[in-house]
Amino acid sequence: MSKSLEAHKKWKGKIESKVRAPLENKEDLSLAYTPGVGEVCLEIAKNPELSFELTRRWNTVAVITDGTAVLGLGDIGPEAGMPVMEGKCAIFKRFGGVDAFPIGLKTKDTEEIIRTIEIISPSLGGINLEDISAPRCFEIERRVQEKLNLPVFHDDQHGTAIVSAAALLNALELANKEIDKVKIVVNGAGAAGHAIVMLLRDLGATNIVCLDSKGIINKKNATTPSKKEIADVTNPLGLEGDLKLAMNKADVFIGVSVANCVSKDMVRSMNDKAIVFACANPIAEISMEDAKEAGAFIVGSGSSKYPNQINNSLVFPGLFRGALDAKATRVTKEMMLAAVYTIKGSITPDREHLLPYTYDEKVHQDVAKAVRKAWGEK
Repeated sequence: MSKSLEAHKKWKGKIESKVRAPLENKEDLSLAYTPGVGEVCLEIAKNPELSFELTRRWNTVAVITDGTAVLGLGDIGPEAGMPVMEGKCAIFKRFGGVDAFPIGLKTKDTEEIIRTIEIISPSLGGINLEDISAPRCFEIERRVQEKLNLPVFHDDQHGTAIVSAAALLNALELANKEIDKVKIVVNGAGAAGHAIVMLLRDLGATNIVCLDSKGIINKKNATTPSKKEIADVTNPLGLEGDLKLAMNKADVFIGVSVANCVSKDMVRSMNDKAIVFACANPIAEISMEDAKEAGAFIVGSGSSKYPNQINNSLVFPGLFRGALDAKATRVTKEMMLAAVYTIKGSITPDREHLLPYTYDEKVHQDVAKAVRKAWGEK
């Protein structure tokens, strides 16, 4: 039995609820429950917004999944996804002070998921969508946000994009390169890849080449709305071909795709001081050892076994803390950029330490402050 499996058997769950109100005597019960609570209910009935002041709603986030894209394990179902959701909720509480609760939905139907989130929303202050497969995740996030005046955030998209961008800015600084002058290859056009492309564009990248399983995405072969969006802002030279062609003379490779798709020769074909972020889990596009042996200047991965782990746990606790404190009704581009620059600037980077560690509490506090300020300046 692995250490993790043994630990989970011992824990029997990574989170639990806590009673905040004293319940020691008759008076305590009359205040917290009946009859005193009736007056509170009537006040909220007159003004539902008071639910953010008179209940824990102001600090409550649902971590919602249908279990269709869990880690690198794929469609394993909502029950099997629960250990990941509980872990995320534990990180929410530990580093953001956010009360997060895992909700697994036994449906893959887009309309059912959207409607379910809508009808449970009166209990919540925010929605964290998690491990929902593309392209359904794009529509679910967009439509849920349209329906609710709550921050809605698909962490696999935007959390991954934010932490990848922060790591890349520090890597480019170490390589003495500028984002608007480098060629960036993004392999993978799903939830993470799409968000990474869009955020890098917002940061000033002008030459991005994005690939899906069929090759380089361009305006001729983009068949879905999300890939058409990618085609509109990438591939300025109109390249057609495979990953080998795309990586030739590239400065940056960001992989959010599949195992072992990058060879040493592909890395050797990149420009001097190449940056390789091979983030596929559980097996990377290329191992850190092989990428370094092929001449990569900086290598990052999605694994905690190596330096430069690019992990979205640096993002969501502080981002939601800031959004909840600001009483934000959505997560804006400005809030995401504020998180990028805060995480980037929280460390003096070196080639094997591009990002702060998740357990650096100050980073989460600083992200929360920056996000709160960005909402106020919208």
